[in-house]
Amino acid sequence: MAAETQFLSKAEARYVRVSAQKARLVVDMIRGQQAGDAINILSATNKRIAPAVEKVLRSAIANAENKSQDVDVDKLFVAEAYVNEGPRQKRIRPAPMGRAYRYQRRMAHIVVKLGEREREEE
Repeated sequence: MAAETQFLSKAEARYVRVSAQKARLVVDMIRGQQAGDAINILSATNKRIAPAVEKVLRSAIANAENKSQDVDVDKLFVAEAYVNEGPRQKRIRPAPMGRAYRYQRRMAHIVVKLGEREREEE
């Protein structure tokens, strides 16, 4: 990513019920991609979190269109995409002999930022 890249829009999904580690596998695939290519990648990805990431990406595209009427959607690319850990829900699973095992349900925050660049002519 070039230093002079400025962000056009940002979209964020908070408290998504998936671990950040699993969400990062999907988000890493779209970082730096053109927006249209990223949507195609996500729609073909067989991971449970892929539709949620696609929804965030489409929201960022809509935010860019709404923010600036003269934006060209074909020039948008995923300038930044990252996943942060959210809070954890602590739960208890019944265990033998009256005991209980604790486990945690993890959550994540997904952030996608779009920039605009010229498409390379080849």
